[in-house]
Amino acid sequence: MMHDVAVLGGGPAGMAAATEAASRGARTVLLEESPLPGGQVYRAPPAGFTLPADADRRTGDALRAALAASGAELRTGCRVWGLGGGPLVPQGSDAAPFTLSALGADGVPFTVTARALVLCTGTHERIIPFPGWTLPGVIGLAAATILLKAQGVLPGRRVVVAGVGPLLYAVAAKVLAGGGKVVAVVDAATRGEWLRALPGLAARPDLLAQGAAWRAKLVAARVPVLHGATVTAAEGDGVLARVRVGDRCFDADALCIGHGLVPATEATRTYRARHEHRAQDGGWVPVLDARQRTSVTLLYAAGDGAGVRGAAAAPAAGRVAARAALQDLGLAPEAPEDATLARARRAGAAMAGIMALRPAMVAVIPPDTIICRCEGVARAAIDAAAADGAATLNQLKHFTRCGMGPCQGRMCGEAAGALLAAARGVPVAHVGFSTGRIPLRPVPMEAILGAFDYADIPVPAAAPI
Repeated sequence: MMHDVAVLGGGPAGMAAATEAASRGARTVLLEESPLPGGQVYRAPPAGFTLPADADRRTGDALRAALAASGAELRTGCRVWGLGGGPLVPQGSDAAPFTLSALGADGVPFTVTARALVLCTGTHERIIPFPGWTLPGVIGLAAATILLKAQGVLPGRRVVVAGVGPLLYAVAAKVLAGGGKVVAVVDAATRGEWLRALPGLAARPDLLAQGAAWRAKLVAARVPVLHGATVTAAEGDGVLARVRVGDRCFDADALCIGHGLVPATEATRTYRARHEHRAQDGGWVPVLDARQRTSVTLLYAAGDGAGVRGAAAAPAAGRVAARAALQDLGLAPEAPEDATLARARRAGAAMAGIMALRPAMVAVIPPDTIICRCEGVARAAIDAAAADGAATLNQLKHFTRCGMGPCQGRMCGEAAGALLAAARGVPVAHVGFSTGRIPLRPVPMEAILGAFDYADIPVPAAAPI
């Protein structure tokens, strides 16, 4: 069946976009990798789990209920690995409807076709490498959030929470609430940076109050908070035992760390949409107009995947994208501006500014520290490649295999790009980004091949000598 609108990603932006499109009569399908929609912030517990409901759970449940009532087709637990249609057609051909190839939750491949595509693909976590960051016991803040919010499981009994941004305090507060001990919070942002962000945060007093409540819990538990500090090493004999912060050392069995969020732009890059580098928005982002349109006809982007602005701004952005798609398809008139979007974006921009890439942290990475953990590429290899002439991230892949592993550069791309730019003495934007390619996610080869066989390979007739 040809859908009017397909939405890729079931976070707050994707749920709102699909709900908006379907409730206005468009044939709509939403594809989501998790068993239930919700995204990172509004993640739902697995079936059969009963966890106490908090504000995020209630907001997520409301978005899920609206989506269920909208009539949108929901495909969850599926892994979208292939993109086609749009501008991805043979040279000289007209643009075609968008196609998304996926592996279903039941292991059966399927394809969705739609006239318009809204990408709500969220973010990746940024972790700037440091000695010992690959030790068991070191996990991202996002991973810790999944454990705590979806499973009710502590990442450890003695936990150091480190990095930058509001997620630090959310994770620390939840570890305390779950009965764990937070040994220390190591915040790369200074008190001055947080104070300067307050005017922007004041646009969402509810979020400001939530952050204050998290901090109050840390004060009550006498948790030391180190501002303007960074983890210098994670140490242990095969597993994390200690976390060093300059001259200080903390015994810990878990280090939850994250240095901000990076928009997940694999799909917009694959469709060759125009991008620009905006550090304050998380890095490379698709260029959008005021209605979330990309430079590719009938392709839209919303939520943090289009520039980090937080979960509060995402639903409004999703609705704007869906309305633009319906207008462009001739299914609805132009919609008025959403007043809630600008207000939520102001608060989100203040947070995104704090979470922007910090070049000083990249500069102090020791030469033997692993950058690309998939391929085992250390900083020294990146510096050597730069000296040998690698000028872009694509060339760096050719020289070192950095970013060619299963994660396709999602974990290492930011740090590798910053290191390459620093080695060449150019802005990060000058080294570009890795070309978007399929498969977007690791999938079994048989899912890609389908019924295709070796004998099906077209062999051109031999050319005359």
